[in-house]
Amino acid sequence: MSRTEDLALECRSFSLALDRPLATANGSIDTRDGFLVRLTDADGTVGYGEASPLPGWTESHADCEAALDRARDAFRNGDERDALEAVDRTSAARHAVTLAIADLKATQESTPLYRYLSEGPLVGRVPVNATIGDGDPAETAARARDAVDRGFDVCKVKVGRRSVDEDIERIRRVREAVGSAVDLRADANEAWTFEEAETAIGAFAELGVSILEQPLPAGALEGHAALRGDGVAIALDEGILEHGVDAICGAEAADAVVLKPMALGGIDVARQVAAWVAEVEITPLVTTTIDAVVARTGAVHLAAAIPDVPACGLATAELLAADLGHDPVLLENGSAVVPQAKGLGVEGVWEE
Repeated sequence: MSRTEDLALECRSFSLALDRPLATANGSIDTRDGFLVRLTDADGTVGYGEASPLPGWTESHADCEAALDRARDAFRNGDERDALEAVDRTSAARHAVTLAIADLKATQESTPLYRYLSEGPLVGRVPVNATIGDGDPAETAARARDAVDRGFDVCKVKVGRRSVDEDIERIRRVREAVGSAVDLRADANEAWTFEEAETAIGAFAELGVSILEQPLPAGALEGHAALRGDGVAIALDEGILEHGVDAICGAEAADAVVLKPMALGGIDVARQVAAWVAEVEITPLVTTTIDAVVARTGAVHLAAAIPDVPACGLATAELLAADLGHDPVLLENGSAVVPQAKGLGVEGVWEE
């Protein structure tokens, strides 16, 4: 790594529209606004990072910008430690700075980012799931069928905006459309009461749903623990941000945890959490907050650094109408082909 005083951090803002609004139980998402960062050493080697704040998951857009400004000033003064302290309590900003540092270091060492993160073997692919938004039963089934036709064998369906009976019917229609061989998951984004979740799980188990994400509000660890063991694995997403791994393990509240690097504060933090939960037989699942290409590619490298990772929510590029640059990750037959170039392998995102 170059001396800290030889590093320069630059930031620029971006706004990317979604191809169509994504309906979730927490509301509709129609644009992603954030910041692209570039870290350059004295030799001109570059590392990229991305901060894409998302309300309810990270700091605000304004707080993210302010933190990145402080980090830029700290690098200008030759102090990497101060730069990291400047973004320590702002998860999206920290994600951007630490990803740029990791990308730069991996590039300097001429190794793909995932091998820099784990020092593990070469990984060619990681399995991914399709994400299906909250449409009516016919639309939901049609989108799931289309995903399967494109090679996906795992589909995650957003639920929770409608009544439980309507969501059960939606999942039923999806199962009829895709057949029994496709793995179905559901994501409720904290939408249900305990009784509603019990009703849904009873029906979902019969329909072969393997995982239900965050059926109850994040604070309900005991409730999530009580929902386990009825035929559908319980995954916590929002819950890991509110409680942390220790509390989740202590309450025996989850079979799996969903790791969003942007929300957790970086792929370094997410990698540590993945290793931690795997030791206690909780399954780590990697996904994004509908990020642009830099953060999304970082998440693919994170997944590649996790041994025996199951299908992850990384096939989100198609949700964007445009991107920051060329996507180096090829999606093929339900897998993401992991870039083997130095660092992230992302190019063309900082065109003058």
